[in-house]
Amino acid sequence: MGIVKGLERGLERLVAKAFRGAANDGVKPVEIANRLRNVMDDEAFALSEGRTVAPHSFTVRLGDEDYEKARGWGQPLAQELADVALEHAQAQDYTLRDAVSVTFRHDPSLGRGHLEVDSSLGGPQAAPPRPSRPAPAAAPAPAPEIPRGATTRIAPPPPRPQAPTPVIEVEGRRYGINAEEITIGRSSEADIQVDDTGVSRKHTAIVRRGDRVYARDLGSTNGTFVNGTRITGDTELLDGTVVALGHTRITFRLEANPQGVK
Repeated sequence: MGIVKGLERGLERLVAKAFRGAANDGVKPVEIANRLRNVMDDEAFALSEGRTVAPHSFTVRLGDEDYEKARGWGQPLAQELADVALEHAQAQDYTLRDAVSVTFRHDPSLGRGHLEVDSSLGGPQAAPPRPSRPAPAAAPAPAPEIPRGATTRIAPPPPRPQAPTPVIEVEGRRYGINAEEITIGRSSEADIQVDDTGVSRKHTAIVRRGDRVYARDLGSTNGTFVNGTRITGDTELLDGTVVALGHTRITFRLEANPQGVK
């Protein structure tokens, strides 16, 4: 119950913040938000193990006065309600077959303060939209919907692209730069040992700071060269940079899916 109550308070704060100062009579935005959440829970069904599908398309039916009020709130109200529905789906780990959309429709059969929500699961195998309870048989045909600006579709955010992995190739061996500093030299104490008489015991360091990588000479006898230029201090490495120490050549790469990396 603690999680549910916390979500209810979150929904109320989110919607009420955007509509502070609205009239106290009739349907309130937070009531619509809570009804959307309840419809999602009621209509959700298990499609397969670990996957529950919930509605993503909602039509909110309102009576005369409440519909006019919704027309005044327009796009901001639809936006807030679609955000609420999407956040609830993510919190409950529901699967949505399409982007979230919220539309308002005039239903003269409903009195002030009353609303109904029709929902749709979407998808090729989904059942037709069904109301949360049957509409009165004598209800007249609905009036035209609120203009397009009052309908909002919000798709889940795309996954963030994975940052490329910095890799160095030394004498045919490939190493991922997964530490703040990697030393290279003849000594067994170096992180990467090379058999080269022109290389000092600890010759060069490869330094990583965030997403950027640098080469640093460690006071070697013969120096460290980046693309043919002897370096002093830290020198940034870019994709394809060649670092030379003694007779050893090191190639720096940025790879999205590195293979054969130690």
